[in-house]
Amino acid sequence: MAKRVLAIGIEPGVADYSAFPQLTPELVRNYIEGQFLRLRDLGYHVTSCLIDVDAAAEAAVTAALRDESFDCIVIGAGLREPKARLLLFEKVLNLAHRLAPNAAICFNTTPADTAEAVQRWMEP
Repeated sequence: MAKRVLAIGIEPGVADYSAFPQLTPELVRNYIEGQFLRLRDLGYHVTSCLIDVDAAAEAAVTAALRDESFDCIVIGAGLREPKARLLLFEKVLNLAHRLAPNAAICFNTTPADTAEAVQRWMEP
């Protein structure tokens, strides 16, 4: 059975690109889709959880974690930068820890290296 991966990240249309000035919403969407296709080709089952930066973010992550069981949770770099997102990042990390205690947790550094982040912790 394929390993299940939940990919949590900021919705590209609302992301703050000040830490990544070379990125645009369209480019990030393309990277995300490409990485999901790559993960699926490698044998993983991938579920996307793109969140806004408002109060609804916690509810979206909670719903995703309660809807399915995951072997690995990858948290996108957009949740860790800029520093103003620290509280949201901590909330997401603690939700993952509490609601999916057996899942490996990993982090990408850009939207283009999600597959590598997952592969560091989980074989398909």
